[in-house]
Amino acid sequence: MRNPLPLDDVRVVELGQLLAGPFCGQLLGDFGAEVIKVEDPKHGDPMRQWGRERPYGKSLWWPVVARNKKSVTADLRTERGQDLVRELIARADVLIENFRPGTLERWGLSPERLWEINPRLVVTRVSGFGQSGPYSARAGFGSIGEAMGGIRYVTGDPDRSPARTGVSLGDSLAATFACLGTLVALHQRGRTGRGQVVDSAIYEAVLALMESLIPEYQIAGYQRERTGTTLPNVAPSNVYPAADGELVLIAANQDTVFRRLAEAMGRPELAADERYATHGARGAAMAELDDLIAAWSATHEADALLELLNEHGVPAGRIYTARDMLADPHFAARDAIVRLAHPDFGEFAMHNVVPKLSASPGRVRHVGPALGEHNDEIYRGLLGLPDDEVASLREAGVI
Repeated sequence: MRNPLPLDDVRVVELGQLLAGPFCGQLLGDFGAEVIKVEDPKHGDPMRQWGRERPYGKSLWWPVVARNKKSVTADLRTERGQDLVRELIARADVLIENFRPGTLERWGLSPERLWEINPRLVVTRVSGFGQSGPYSARAGFGSIGEAMGGIRYVTGDPDRSPARTGVSLGDSLAATFACLGTLVALHQRGRTGRGQVVDSAIYEAVLALMESLIPEYQIAGYQRERTGTTLPNVAPSNVYPAADGELVLIAANQDTVFRRLAEAMGRPELAADERYATHGARGAAMAELDDLIAAWSATHEADALLELLNEHGVPAGRIYTARDMLADPHFAARDAIVRLAHPDFGEFAMHNVVPKLSASPGRVRHVGPALGEHNDEIYRGLLGLPDDEVASLREAGVI
């Protein structure tokens, strides 16, 4: 029998949809929380339809973001649907929602009213701009939060418009901070016996990632700009070509590491050259230094280049695609990718739980559920509703 999961005494009701709220629920579920996802009975979470590739007409994203969760249906625009949620919340530790601020209040599900039912409830709210301030009522997607939080302006090549990363960075950051806040609030509840609101705004989650960007401008008058594959004054740290057409990222900007790179290149004198001997000097000579390293790296095939750099203790690696990850022995040794059974796709590979805990690790128990798959378990089992009432709710379209 496997060890108990660390959050298996925490019950979460997830009302959010798309990504920011549900990713928070996924993180909690990874470590054992019972996550009861409440979905619209007709359409479910739009994530069930999202993703570029849709074999059998089904999303490959949904099984990941809804993993470890239970799905129930309830129409929150009806009084009976709202009553069902109140009954669930009376038995829950955490409520997660990522509707536009004010939506819960219109449904009679404000934190203040919910605390009358369950004063220990932690209410985790994820939104574009937060629950207060002049922008709070605005619609806010992750992309807007990325733009206003600062990451978009500094991403991409300097001669082009700001670029985006290939994943929903803003949503995932807001969800990760929401998860952190939820765990802190649960810890505080252990002291006070009371829940509180966790207010995670997408633009603020992105802003929290922006290092010293604010004081650089406020104090030094310096505005960070897009710099492509490099960071200003940090060299060498770039993508370099190999003889077989592969690209290898080499990061040797620290003095001691650069000395080791110079030795690997067969040019130890570079580390003593005043143009490259210090961090500041290398930053000023970034372009010519990158040309030197690229000319050298292009004479080695990628495998040999990486082996040589590893022997000299120089951080380096390929830029991986999914195919590389699935074939990599280090990923396999650490179980970074887990494979589960899926009713339609058969074996289904996805990233495993992060971070790893030595004594009480998380676990992916199952892929995302079918719409309303757990209605009977939750409504009949947890809430104790009689069969005729559940049948009536179904007939009325409430669930």
